[in-house]
Amino acid sequence: MVGAVDATGGAVARRFAREGYVVCATRRSQDKLEPLLSEIRAAGGLAHGFGSDARQEDQVIALVEHIESSIGAIEVLVFNIGANSPCSILSETARRYTKMWEMACLAGFLNGREVAKRMVARSAPDAQGITQRGSIIFTGATASLRGSANFAGFSGGKMALRALAQSMARELGPMGIHVAHTIIDGAIDTEFIRTLFPERYTLKAQGGILNPDHIAEAYWMLHRQPRDAWTHELDLRPYMEKF
Repeated sequence: MVGAVDATGGAVARRFAREGYVVCATRRSQDKLEPLLSEIRAAGGLAHGFGSDARQEDQVIALVEHIESSIGAIEVLVFNIGANSPCSILSETARRYTKMWEMACLAGFLNGREVAKRMVARSAPDAQGITQRGSIIFTGATASLRGSANFAGFSGGKMALRALAQSMARELGPMGIHVAHTIIDGAIDTEFIRTLFPERYTLKAQGGILNPDHIAEAYWMLHRQPRDAWTHELDLRPYMEKF
């Protein structure tokens, strides 16, 4: 789980842990993972936390190698880094724009590539004729489809991530690797929405914003799909959201 935050990332981690998966969660500040890890462990699950920068190639390579050699084979990768930081194009800087692209897309490429290498190596049928499989799920957003005012950097990164996911799906699908891209089209029940968009948050009681636990159910469904009916792109939005 890359980008294991309190909302979607945390919900997905808890959902897979309930199914017996060992959760390996990472974000830049490892101490911020402790509440999530403690919750999973208290419920009887297994979880490990790591502090690393998903934009740094050497750190990504080292982390994936450590997990594979010391914990176990990675069966599912969920890339969930947001990089949402609105700013007028008139005041946007090259540094901020580049950072958002690195978080939203470059990090997805680095993590997806490293995990795919291991998954492909295991994709051949075993002695019983069973083909090993893996899932790579990238979290997208409304910005994956259209660029709104003040979101040039965010939409640029998210659209690039969508293209990456499409390319990987076409290459890796025949090798037994399920690559999926989700479009979370709407506000999610997070501290970010509670604080910055209080009017939107009032819609929670009406089911007007996304519940992270319900998003997590969709991710679990994607991973469990039979390969004769794989979904590549799945969009999730509240019933009242325009699209």
